[in-house]
Amino acid sequence: MPREGAGPDFIEALARGLDVIRTFQPHQPTMTLAEVAKATGLARPTARRILITLQELGYVRSGRAGYSLTPRVLELGVAYVRSTGLWEMARPHLEELSERTGESCSIAQLDGSDIVYVARVAVPKIVTLDVQIGTRFPALQTSLGKVLLAALEGEDVDRVLAEPTRSGLVPLWRPDREERDAVLREVRARGWALTDEHLARGIRSVAAPLRDGRGRVFAAVNVNTHAAETPLEHLDRHHLPLLLHAAGEISADVARLESVPQMTRTP
Repeated sequence: MPREGAGPDFIEALARGLDVIRTFQPHQPTMTLAEVAKATGLARPTARRILITLQELGYVRSGRAGYSLTPRVLELGVAYVRSTGLWEMARPHLEELSERTGESCSIAQLDGSDIVYVARVAVPKIVTLDVQIGTRFPALQTSLGKVLLAALEGEDVDRVLAEPTRSGLVPLWRPDREERDAVLREVRARGWALTDEHLARGIRSVAAPLRDGRGRVFAAVNVNTHAAETPLEHLDRHHLPLLLHAAGEISADVARLESVPQMTRTP
C-alpha cells in the first residue's frame, strides 16, 4: 500500500529502496534479510527483491553474515555535492540568518587589499552603498575584511594591504599601522569583527570567519545593518550569536564536503 500522504506520482518502489539503504547504520553495517525486513516494515519477499536489485546495481553486497552497503552508495551524496556549488550550499544558512535578523547577510573572500562578495541574501533597507555578488570594498574598513586579515600572519597583512584597492572607494577610517594592528589583534582574540561606519556613513556590521576542514579561514560571513536602525547593543546581543551559529553550520558543511572521497567510476 502507498504510504500515507503520498501523491499519485509517488513511486513507492523507489521510496522502499531508499528506506533499505538508510536502514544500514554504523552500529549495524551488516544485516540479514530478516533484519532488513523488520527494520523497514517490508515483507521479506519485497525486501529480498530490493536487496537483489541494489546488489545488481552495485550498491549492496552479500556475504555469509548478510548484506552490507558498498562504497558506491557514496555516489548518491557526491552527486549532490558536485551539482551544488559551495556558495549555493551556504545559501540556506544565509537565508535563515537573514530571516532571523531581518538584515542582509553576505559571504566574502579576500582579493588583494579588497574583499569580494561571493554570496549574499539581501533585504530591502536604506543603505549608502550598493552591494552585489562581485562587489569589492577595501578590506580593512569592513567587518568581513577584518576577519580575513586577522587570519593572516603579520608580514602577509603588510603585503596584502600594500596593494592598492580596486574598489574605487575612499573609506572614512584610515588608521595608522599601530591602530590597525591593535584592531586585528582584538579580532583574533575574540574570533569576530565589528565595523561601525568605518567604510561609509550608516554602515554597521559584524562578521565571523568561515573555516575549512583543517581549520583554515577561507571566507567570512556577516550581518550588515544601518547605524540609524540598529544599536550596537542589539548587534552584539542579538545578531552576533545568530551569526556565530550560522558560521559554525556553514563551516561544518564545508568540512563534510571536503571529507567526501573523490570517486571515479570504472567502465
